[in-house]
Amino acid sequence: MRRPALRLAVLTTALLAVALLVILFAPVSRAGLADAIEPLGWFAPAAFVVVAALLAMAFVPGPILSAASGVLFGTGLGFVVSVLSSALTSVLCLLVARRAGGAAVDELSGEKVAALADLARRQGLLVVVLQRLVPGVPDAPFSYLYGLLRLKVWQVGVGTLLGSAPRAFSYTALGDASVTGDAGLAVIAGVVGTAVSVVGAVALTIVVRRYRRTHEPQVDDDRAGGTVSSP
Repeated sequence: MRRPALRLAVLTTALLAVALLVILFAPVSRAGLADAIEPLGWFAPAAFVVVAALLAMAFVPGPILSAASGVLFGTGLGFVVSVLSSALTSVLCLLVARRAGGAAVDELSGEKVAALADLARRQGLLVVVLQRLVPGVPDAPFSYLYGLLRLKVWQVGVGTLLGSAPRAFSYTALGDASVTGDAGLAVIAGVVGTAVSVVGAVALTIVVRRYRRTHEPQVDDDRAGGTVSSP
């Protein structure tokens, strides 16, 4: 029991240490990213995808990175760069967590945790899309969690592409509008961001209610009747 818990503790400590180093030394501001990326010329978009993915793995907020992408590349290219970076972040986080602690979660999990993990694996794509749509929920911690729960790479990658796209557009457009002074673009970005927040919250509520209706009555009937499954 000690070794699985120790592996999870080491993983958590390492991630927190990396996050602290990035906060102290990395160019996490829009100006800092611009200074680091702009000299690369034609290779700047590809470099930004990688740099932003690594920063996001260290818990740098996605809105800052997407806004910086809009400042550097405009709404169109910035949107593509932001979405690709988000997908790369999610896959890298998943692989790191799976490698470092996936087996430990299986060894430490009880029945309830195992059941939730199984649900996430079977409905992985839907879970990831909804999580990416819900406002105020950071992506990187959940990407690490998906790795610990052993979701498939394609589920997390595709789910991130679909779920993060609306928010990526909103923040990228806001970054673009901040340097161009395009009030119309800023309004569009704000409307999209608000709409995505509402849709994400409503969709998550519907899914949770359906899940409860599907599973809770059976649990309540079993408790009321005192049924015990035969071996």
